[in-house]
Amino acid sequence: MEVLNVTSVLCLLLTLLYLGVIIWFIRGWKGLKSFTYRKHQPLKVSIIIAARDEAENIRNTIEDLLAQDYEQEYLEIIFIDDHSTDDTGDIIASYAAQGIRLVSLNETNTINSYKKKAIETAIGGARGDLIITTDADCRMGPNWLKTIVSYYQEGGYKMISSPVVYFEEKNRFERAQSLEFLFLIGMGASTIGNNKPSTCNGANLAYERAAFYEVGGFKGIDDLASGDDELLLHKMADKYGNKIGFLKNHDAIVYTQAKPTLREFIQQRKRWASKSTRYKNKSIIVLGVLVWLFNLSILLNLLGGTMMLLLSAFGASSIPTNIAQQLLYLALLQLSIKFIAEFLFLKKVTQFARRPELMRLLPILNILHIIYLIYIGIAGNSGKYSWKGRMVR
Repeated sequence: MEVLNVTSVLCLLLTLLYLGVIIWFIRGWKGLKSFTYRKHQPLKVSIIIAARDEAENIRNTIEDLLAQDYEQEYLEIIFIDDHSTDDTGDIIASYAAQGIRLVSLNETNTINSYKKKAIETAIGGARGDLIITTDADCRMGPNWLKTIVSYYQEGGYKMISSPVVYFEEKNRFERAQSLEFLFLIGMGASTIGNNKPSTCNGANLAYERAAFYEVGGFKGIDDLASGDDELLLHKMADKYGNKIGFLKNHDAIVYTQAKPTLREFIQQRKRWASKSTRYKNKSIIVLGVLVWLFNLSILLNLLGGTMMLLLSAFGASSIPTNIAQQLLYLALLQLSIKFIAEFLFLKKVTQFARRPELMRLLPILNILHIIYLIYIGIAGNSGKYSWKGRMVR
């Protein structure tokens, strides 16, 4: 009984910690001022997109970039074909007359981070003062670029993280991903709002070309397949402090699609999780472990309480039923606090993304997310994963 009481206290402490983290997220999101585009001065900008086997999507991305309401003489668009096995390179080349530059990544040696190599190669030949990265399957509105430039010029930022949102979902599984992804985007934005930048997404990221070289580019993080966004963000934050911004503006949103299968979803999340062990700020790692333990405690309390009741019902256990009930009540309390806190946070984020209907999925996602987070916390930091037809780590 004493062990149970100690366990209960630890579970409650983890729950209070998680509640505090979500409240901190809410505070950070609220602290981000919505930005309204007013004007921008002409600025040399280089948009860089690393592409591999994106023949199915890349035309839409190119057309959206060419449709930007921005001075064409100050804009260059560079695609890096990363050893595509389909018609990606040919499609990009067909837009040469419209100013689209194609760079082929001719890396003969096997490396772990082809995407970082591709971006680094493009920056080496870029003419823009501001580098903007996105992905070859993304869509954006015509005001996307000028909104980013205006925000950059008004705030004097060294790096700008902008929102990414899933769209065109085909089923409930993809809509659930959209809600979970908005949680991640909101979380990253809130850490910037709290002046403790932690996460961002390379599908909508801008930074000064000079600042990229001042922090050493990808040096020191180039052995890891992922991390061209978050790990670079950490390097920028270490050097420039509060010169990191999050662009809270609907025109600045980049749209992409959720993963169609569970396997692709898991592989993507394993890739994202793999970066965490390389965080220089160990407090972020410690906090991540404590959040993982919080979710694990919920699952163990649910499974432990249920198993005890079942065994007791069949006469296979002498453990008093009140102990099983206590574990289940504790799990219910943890779930309730988790749900309410995440509801309050996600309500604001989904309103910003103009996707409030996704909140209907929160009850079921709130439970499934526990299992997913426990699994990814282990799988994402062990072994290799598949990315664009390659096994990387």
